[in-house]
Amino acid sequence: MSESLAPGVLVRRARPDDLDAVGEVTVAAYAEFTQGPDDHYIALLRDAARRDREAQLWLAELDGEVVGTVTLAPEGSPWREIGEPGEGEFRMLAVAPSARRRGVGEALMRLVFERFRELGAHAIVLSSLAEMSAAHRVYARLGFVRLPERDWSPVPGVDLIAFRVEL
Repeated sequence: MSESLAPGVLVRRARPDDLDAVGEVTVAAYAEFTQGPDDHYIALLRDAARRDREAQLWLAELDGEVVGTVTLAPEGSPWREIGEPGEGEFRMLAVAPSARRRGVGEALMRLVFERFRELGAHAIVLSSLAEMSAAHRVYARLGFVRLPERDWSPVPGVDLIAFRVEL
């Protein structure tokens, strides 16, 4: 599947030759939210090959350059954190800082909705750092609402808030 969901943005499944670029875009997009160069989470962000093996790794391109990515974690994927049966879950929505405000994030989110509808999900959930307010605005525009009963902390000092939207 490869399609344009925003002007000039091409969204498609990642291929093996895309994995390094996807990893670097993810690290760049999350840089302001990590704890510096020694943060263990950076290695997880960079490991696009693992996400591709264990989930569904998608990317967005502008003019042939990888500028965004999202990891879909359908039921059975080890990347699921808060999803319950019948819910789709996605992780690591990332847009390169140089490509923000160009429709990349929304194009990736439209892909998320389409794929989970195709998979028969009745809702989509996600976890996000409270500080990611720009992403939260996108989620709100797309109909996501807070799901405080599923807020959680993967490690001390990292508090994640949950969102959900019905399909």
